[in-house]
Amino acid sequence: MGAKVLILITVAVAMLGMVLGASHTVGAPAGSWDLQTNYTLWASGTRFTIDDELQFQYPNIMHNVVEVRKAGYDACNSSSPITTFLTGNDVVPLAAIGTRYFICGIPGHCIAGMKVQVNMKSKAVRTVQRCRGTGKRLRCRYETVLSSATAAGIDQSTVARLGLAIVATGLMLFF
Repeated sequence: MGAKVLILITVAVAMLGMVLGASHTVGAPAGSWDLQTNYTLWASGTRFTIDDELQFQYPNIMHNVVEVRKAGYDACNSSSPITTFLTGNDVVPLAAIGTRYFICGIPGHCIAGMKVQVNMKSKAVRTVQRCRGTGKRLRCRYETVLSSATAAGIDQSTVARLGLAIVATGLMLFF
């Protein structure tokens, strides 16, 4: 019986992960908010979706995080910030589709590379690679598609709630 309960709890946690967003530590796993990390490379390998969050970790006596508009990002200019973060352990919720821009406002740091552009996408859309042929005749293309639940007209949170209800029912049957 203990193994079955453990399986049900694991399924419940997985279902919650579908509803809740991911937490992305900026620069992880190799870095943090610092002068050594390549944030363009880091962001290109990360998929950001609505309800995710960014975590900026840094020594607050050396750095800060300033959210700016695209012009401020391109010019490394923090004089008209949207928001400034100073704690050294800042959590930024990503609540809408679109692009957000973050820089370090300490003079010289942004120009040295402490800036990151984050592009949020819908959870319902994903990019897939479709290939035809073999060997040298292999041809691949990327397509943006709806997730299977969305294509069927089912909201992801509804799927997760249904899964949690099933898990809860299973737990009640065991106890």
